[in-house]
Amino acid sequence: MLHPPGRVGQTARVSALVWIAAVSLAAWLWLLLCQGFFWRTDVRLPPRREPREWPSVAVVVPARDEAQVLPASLPSLLAQDYPGRAEIFLVDDGSSDGTGELARGLARRHGGLPLTVDSPGEPPAGWTGKLWAVRHGIALARAREPEFLLLTDADIAHAPDSLRALVAAARTGGFDVVSQMARLRIESRWERLVVPAFVYFFAQLYPFRRIGRRGARTAAAAGGCVLLRAEAAERARIPDAIRHAVIDDVALARAVKGSGGHIWLGLADRVDSVRPYPRLHDLWRMVSRSAYAQLRHSPPLLAGTVLGLALVYLVPPAALFAGVALGGTATAVLGGLAWLVMTGTYAPMLRYHRQPLWLAPLLPFTAFLYLLMTVDSAVQHYRGRGAAWKGRTYARPDALTDEG
Repeated sequence: MLHPPGRVGQTARVSALVWIAAVSLAAWLWLLLCQGFFWRTDVRLPPRREPREWPSVAVVVPARDEAQVLPASLPSLLAQDYPGRAEIFLVDDGSSDGTGELARGLARRHGGLPLTVDSPGEPPAGWTGKLWAVRHGIALARAREPEFLLLTDADIAHAPDSLRALVAAARTGGFDVVSQMARLRIESRWERLVVPAFVYFFAQLYPFRRIGRRGARTAAAAGGCVLLRAEAAERARIPDAIRHAVIDDVALARAVKGSGGHIWLGLADRVDSVRPYPRLHDLWRMVSRSAYAQLRHSPPLLAGTVLGLALVYLVPPAALFAGVALGGTATAVLGGLAWLVMTGTYAPMLRYHRQPLWLAPLLPFTAFLYLLMTVDSAVQHYRGRGAAWKGRTYARPDALTDEG
């Protein structure tokens, strides 16, 4: 029996869609069960007990043009309730908005932990500005011989017991790095749509449970809050060994773990970012400035990432709608199931960020935005404007001269 050519073509299209939808669902089932349960949000500071003697800590804060956020963040560091010796070193990285003077004024007004404000000058070739500032801060702190360094960004506000909890966790668990992913600010419509997904995607790439497991290869940290054992920093040559890294937190974790260190990363309860990203443009710049660096500036990796994002995040709703439109029941069911699994894995992250669950089915749209941001990151790189931040543009690492 012969079938009309149009009928055969439509059957072939539906058959192809069924296979694509099936692969997407299989990918989601693998992510659900085999990717370190990345979607769970219960990885918080590990069990800890307070030491009899509290080690000394140096808090290093690199800051470039941070006058907008310092009044909401620096007082929280000055007010740390820490039983041992602690001191803050704020490194003014060539600010033009009076960051250094503002920091001194806040210290005079609020008191608390001792504060030193200094500036290292412009970074030499081969260094990012932030890591050059961190290097200067660590050098200042080294004279005090601290046991731990807390590397924290200028936009991070800490609860009064934050430092105490971090040190107790590191001492109890024998960790060389204890890092917390700060709870990001979510107030605007675009922050609500984009920010929880940022943490969700990060956890998908670097499942927190694997990071804390000895012997596991996965390594990452969250640069806003990194407690680092000073001895481990010297052993891993931090920050010199990662001086050109744009994604410095992941590079730091890899260096420490590669030198035999034990690291831990989890979600924060009382460590918050106060930096606003009110417009889509602001969030776009935050992601696109480093997305292509994450892919090691590799066109094949970029192509694979785009295809992967499309298969995992865009195919499920497309298959559901196409199946309904073309009468392909199997396509619609497979696409709908994949979308359902996706939505279910995203819901815990929305709850963690105190956002409504009706945002979960919108994850495919958010993923599409991230796909565009990633492509734009590559475009900006090849235009010579990649990895640009606060007036500086950084070259890819293999374009730099090794400086020892």
